[in-house]
Amino acid sequence: MSDIKYKALVVDKINDNEFSRSIKELHTKDLPEGEVLVKVKYSSLNFKDALSASGNKGVTRNFPHTPGIDAAGIVENSDSDLFSKGEEVIVTSYDLGMNTPGGFGEYIRVPASWVVKLPDKLSLKESMVYGTAGFTAALSVLKLTEHQITPKMGEILVTGASGGVGSIAVLILSGAGYSVTGVSGPSDEKDYILSLGASNALTSDQFLGDTKKPLLQTKWAGAIDTIGGEILETAIKSVNQHSIVTCCGNVLSPKLNLTVFPFILRGLTLAGIESQNCPMDYRKKTWNMLANDWKIPKLFEITKEVGLENLEKEIDLMLQGKGKGRKIVCHKD
Repeated sequence: MSDIKYKALVVDKINDNEFSRSIKELHTKDLPEGEVLVKVKYSSLNFKDALSASGNKGVTRNFPHTPGIDAAGIVENSDSDLFSKGEEVIVTSYDLGMNTPGGFGEYIRVPASWVVKLPDKLSLKESMVYGTAGFTAALSVLKLTEHQITPKMGEILVTGASGGVGSIAVLILSGAGYSVTGVSGPSDEKDYILSLGASNALTSDQFLGDTKKPLLQTKWAGAIDTIGGEILETAIKSVNQHSIVTCCGNVLSPKLNLTVFPFILRGLTLAGIESQNCPMDYRKKTWNMLANDWKIPKLFEITKEVGLENLEKEIDLMLQGKGKGRKIVCHKD
């Protein structure tokens, strides 16, 4: 197998508390074993990538390391009968970008079981605007539809609605005919959330109210929570009878202070969304929904494209909680 030189953003460990980031020239011969070598065209920036790029041991244990939990590109070489040279593919989740070199490099080598063929009607660039965030949002919406929550049943709540997962969830839901209320932190994000198609936007302070009560007045036909903590608690206490709340994040807090009353008196379902090891059949189904019924017309309006040389700045902004919408990484030919 020929060796190819390529560029990547590399995180190096200085000491237990300090890490550096730089663009380096690497070799494909040094990539880990795997059946499929992919020339990466696009990646995307997720909060987990920002954590990996800052040396978070809960995400990445071994350094030097190339983050990037998402990648879309062209098969350069395949030892698997499932994929052929030249095919366009998506790789997200599993260990990519965590302890396996990820999409912030121009090449990745991964097991064939991690790879999804790019669906028809979806470009490589579009797939990375979605990325893990969009895939997670779509999994959340899919849970609502499987719970038979329809647009006629009322308003859907989306928390963290200006972030990567939340913004795409709002776009999918509004495009599918649902009425959506989005919750975010700063009040200056209201116009952005409304521009995504939400019918209403609230700050977290406006949404929380009296969180000490075990049950609150029912308001929502269903809810997609992306941040956890008190926001999730309030969503659980205020959804309709026999409804569902999905949960996929804990940036506010991983802890919940609840009684069982929403579950045993209102028949609530709390559904965890886990995208990293999602079964392949369900994974393909979700990507196909994003390529067809749930495809977002204004996808690029929520997107900023950056190169490797600009990535450090965007990582720092995300760690400061200042990023909104989606950031995709473009590898130059």
